[in-house]
Parts: sequence; structure tokens; C-alpha cells
Amino acid sequence: MDLIPSFSVDHTKIIPGIFESRVDTLGAETVTTFDVRLKRPNREPEIAPAAMHTMEHVVATYLRNHPEWKDKLIYWGPMGCLTGFYIIVKGRPAAADMYPIILEAFRYMSEYEGEVPGATPENCGKYLMHDLPMAKWEAERYVDYLTHADKSRIFEYPKTERLKVNGGREFFDS
Repeated sequence: MDLIPSFSVDHTKIIPGIFESRVDTLGAETVTTFDVRLKRPNREPEIAPAAMHTMEHVVATYLRNHPEWKDKLIYWGPMGCLTGFYIIVKGRPAAADMYPIILEAFRYMSEYEGEVPGATPENCGKYLMHDLPMAKWEAERYVDYLTHADKSRIFEYPKTERLKVNGGREFFDS
């Protein structure tokens, strides 16, 4: 089987940022998936599952109620590796165009007070698995990073070329 495109990115070189992951055409509509990466894969500890779950709830609720983005948002959800999120939106904005709303959403998360939206047995399949203080800490850390990061590096995946596949293992060169 061929690797899917998101597995073909050299994860040893990814840094936190906002990266276009894929663009799909569905009939006359275009949708774009972005990798909203908070952690360096395989180099930093992943986000704790309870904090990730809380960020999923709070940020999704924020985006789905945002006057400009609520009708553009298709999906907001965590990566299985717990190093970031995927956001799928209508249209073809550039990664840099996503920066203001991602920064705004994570600022909101970092300052959020109150009950986690949808964290009840009726609304959530794992309603007890939330950690608001840790989610706020992770969000604050990401806001600080995005605010001070070299903008020339956080909107494009690191350039790599696949050298060869040997015994199921891929080797990359940058």
C-alpha cells in the first residue's frame, strides 16, 4: 500500500506551525485540511489526552460560533499522535491566512474560564476526561510560540525528498 500524504512528511523535521496538509475537490467545492501543530513530533512530550480533549471541545465550540468562520469550518479535531489538531475548512486559504483565526482561537482557549462545553454524559463519550488547567497551559504556550515564531518557517512543511523505501522503512533527505 502507498503511504497517505500526511505520513509522507518527514516527522523528524516538523516544527510547530500551521501547515497545509491537503486540498480536496468535492464537486464544485474545494476543502483544505491544515495541520495545526503544537509540538515537535517525537521530540517533545505529546499533549496529555485530557488536555487535548478539552482543547478539542473549547476550540471547536469557539470556531463553530465565530461570526466569520462558523460557515467555513467543516472539522476541528485532534491528531492521533497528540501533537496537534486538524482543521478542515471550505475553500483554499493559505496557511498564513489561517494564522489570525488559529491565534485568536488559542488565545481564547488560554483564557477560558468556566465549564468545558459539552462535557456532560449526554454530550460527550468521555465526559470525565478533561483537564482545563493543562489545556490552558498548552494553549498559552502555543500562543507565545506563534506570536514570536519566525513566520518564514511556520507555514510550510520542511522540504524533504524521499530517498528510498527499504523493507518498509522510509529514508528522507532534506
